Amino acid sequence: MLPPLRTPALERNDRAPDGGVTVFGESAPFQVGRHRHPVWKVVLPLGGHAWLRPDTGASVTAAGLIVPPEFAHTCGVTSGYVALFIDPTLIRPGLGPVALEPATVRRLHAALSSTLPSTLSSAATDDRAERAANGLPAGPVTRDAAAGFLAGPLALGDAASDFLAELAARTGAPSLDPRVAYAVRRGLLGEAPAVIAADVGLSMPRLRALVRAAVGVPLVRLRRWGRLRVAVSALPGGSVASAAAEAGFADQAHLARTARELLGRTPGSLRKYGCGAGSGGVSCIG
Repeated sequence: MLPPLRTPALERNDRAPDGGVTVFGESAPFQVGRHRHPVWKVVLPLGGHAWLRPDTGASVTAAGLIVPPEFAHTCGVTSGYVALFIDPTLIRPGLGPVALEPATVRRLHAALSSTLPSTLSSAATDDRAERAANGLPAGPVTRDAAAGFLAGPLALGDAASDFLAELAARTGAPSLDPRVAYAVRRGLLGEAPAVIAADVGLSMPRLRALVRAAVGVPLVRLRRWGRLRVAVSALPGGSVASAAAEAGFADQAHLARTARELLGRTPGSLRKYGCGAGSGGVSCIG
């Protein structure tokens, strides 16, 4: 029998301000190389469709996609999009890629509508006609003709609950050991596995096995994802080398390998396209 979870004094950042969800958007079609991210990804096109090509099996094209953790693939969108990266404790484990029907995509966009801004810059042009023609809700997202982005990474706040409730209606709600939820959350914040294991009263081998069995992701990969989010958030204000150092990567090449492996794109492309910091971290389509 597993020992009960101890109750450590949790710091304020034990729960990310974004509720485990971060958002990124772009106003143009995009595709990325082969990669595996250790969190869930939800891709919601704005008028077009999303496609996914796995290493094995058939390709998927749909109005929207849910991609599970550790699923090797390439993917892209044929229009602007909103993408969300979601902590692996927040969606029921065991799902494969899920093709979303247009009605579900519309409801998920609606759940985000209180968070995404209606205007991003003075150069923004309204895309309501395009969205209406494709069955998407009018607003609140508009094109930013200058930057090419719909929104930067955003903390969802209360909107995260609405979005996750709508998503759970499609995927089913997760049920996890609280020790796993705590370990994943702390791992994403960069906490050392030995410290996490001590907090929950488990040996490191037992903790690693428990996390992997529950969410399908090694704890070390979650730590790498957390460090990558820190590095990407630092890119707009400095060089790739300084972002790598700030996030604790050995060097710029180490960061580049990690970005390609987990996001399918290079740090230089993320810096070029202006990914930035949100209060809950950063995310880019991948």
